[in-house]
Amino acid sequence: MGNFRFYRRMSIFPGLSVNVSKSGPSLTLGMRGAHMTFGSKGIRRTVGIPGTGIYYTSHSGYHSGAHSAHVEQPISDSQQTTAHGIAQLIALMIIIGAVAFAIALVGSIAGGK
Repeated sequence: MGNFRFYRRMSIFPGLSVNVSKSGPSLTLGMRGAHMTFGSKGIRRTVGIPGTGIYYTSHSGYHSGAHSAHVEQPISDSQQTTAHGIAQLIALMIIIGAVAFAIALVGSIAGGK
């Protein structure tokens, strides 16, 4: 027997969307390749290479551990901290770029009238 799933994403403007699912609403900042999702279960940061299926996701906040993969040698705290820092920096750069793009787009539309 299967599970009922529900998911809907509404784009506010490029780089910002609201997601609604059975587990509750969340907000996603960023675009394809790097984004951050803020939801009821915490913050999820995802960085990847679009079209390849290769990505890195980190999660902070509530965590049950039920879906955690078994790892023979877990990475050290310093490696994990470095990876989180890099993911945050990339996500921040993309968010700043998306905001700058939106401002430039609004400026060009307003200047054209």
